[in-house]
Amino acid sequence: MTGPAATGPAGAAAPRKTDRQRADRAEADRKEADRKEADRRGPEPVGWAAAQLAALRELLGRPLTSYHLVLGCSALLLALGLMMVLSASSIEALQRTGDPFYWFLKQVTSVAIGLPLMWICARLPQRFFRLAGYPLMGLSILGLLMVIFLGQELLGAQRWIVIGPFSVQPSEPAKLALVLWGADLLATRARGGRIEWRQLLIPLMPGVALLAVLVMLGRDLGTTLVLMLIFLALLWVVGAPVRLFGGILALLVLATATMIIAEPYRLDRLTGFLHPWDTAQDEGFQSVQGLMAIGSGGWFGIGLGQSRQKWNYVPHAESDFIFSIIGEELGLMGTLVVIALFGLLGYAGLRIAMRTKDPFVRLSATAATAWVCGQAVVNIGAVIGVFPVTGIPLPLVSYGGSALLPTLSALGMLLSFAKQEPGAAEALAARGPGPAARALSWLGLNGRARRRPAASRAPVRQRAARREPRGDIRDGIRENIRENRE
Repeated sequence: MTGPAATGPAGAAAPRKTDRQRADRAEADRKEADRKEADRRGPEPVGWAAAQLAALRELLGRPLTSYHLVLGCSALLLALGLMMVLSASSIEALQRTGDPFYWFLKQVTSVAIGLPLMWICARLPQRFFRLAGYPLMGLSILGLLMVIFLGQELLGAQRWIVIGPFSVQPSEPAKLALVLWGADLLATRARGGRIEWRQLLIPLMPGVALLAVLVMLGRDLGTTLVLMLIFLALLWVVGAPVRLFGGILALLVLATATMIIAEPYRLDRLTGFLHPWDTAQDEGFQSVQGLMAIGSGGWFGIGLGQSRQKWNYVPHAESDFIFSIIGEELGLMGTLVVIALFGLLGYAGLRIAMRTKDPFVRLSATAATAWVCGQAVVNIGAVIGVFPVTGIPLPLVSYGGSALLPTLSALGMLLSFAKQEPGAAEALAARGPGPAARALSWLGLNGRARRRPAASRAPVRQRAARREPRGDIRDGIRENIRENRE
């Protein structure tokens, strides 16, 4: 009796002991893996600052970080731009037109056109942008040719085509055309994610040279520099050697010197840049007044709408020198916010380029980021006296629809690329329908928004398959009622 009884528990205890050993071994392996991962990451953050830094890294590592940064920075800069255009242009608009809101309403119209354009570009596939570069390049060349023969000259530069009450500057969409055309041209030669730059100088350089020459014939030095910046960004992505960059920069310096010598007003601008206070009443007037506006703002500015320099002291306060009015009314803190927003926008653009394996996305995202942020650097540098005055606007902030629409299109393209990052599509799907789709569903105009996802509908189908058909249940209830009445 005792033998079998003792054997049974002993035999049953052996498997339990083996399971416990396996669990202990698995726990030990997990702790060892955690220890190795901790050694690889380094010491845990200690203190409030280190913990905040770790939280920031985790936030920046999320799939939709680039998407939200591009969208948020663009929206904030656009809102700030509308506010500052209203403030900076009201006095001159009142004096010229009798309506202090004249230029502000025109900028609002440009924004009303540009935001839907940005929304559409954010939903277009990559193939559309690859195909759009070629017709846009042709239209830009045609527009630049029209500027040479039919364009209107203003302040020494021939940039605009006047069509009724509107004026168009073809050199602005030419920047977007170069981004798309150049990126597709280089991406089609990619093999295994790598591009041999020696084979690309012949098709790429003539196109860039043609755009640059046409823009220079219109005496627009600032836009020429931005086009060359886009070209250098494309070459940097494909890994062009340093000597090629040096040669292109030497040609650029030579062309700039030729344009300065050929046009006396550019030589005067250079003199005003080198000695602004000695020429404060002549060539250096705009630079000096811009510096005075920034210097009078202090830390937090003198108040929104309270600028004194916009009373016919700073020329083109609503466009080229709007950053000086920001410094005067919002102070140093306001200017730092603008610089930080452009810095975050540049970080988001480069993050999109680094997190993709597609050569076209990498090239176009880098070139568009170099265009927008590089132009902001040149504009801000001219206002604070680091660079000569070139006459190019501050992206998203300065007045001008010709510059705003291509910029918003490029940012919409970055949003489209950001939705293709690893994990971004899943994160967008998990987020559900957006506010517009939900609003349409409330009105009964969007049936798709009210449909459940397939994963959530599957359990409903399974439960329904196990039930009786609804018709049988209703028939049974009617039969019971009939029997009770009888």
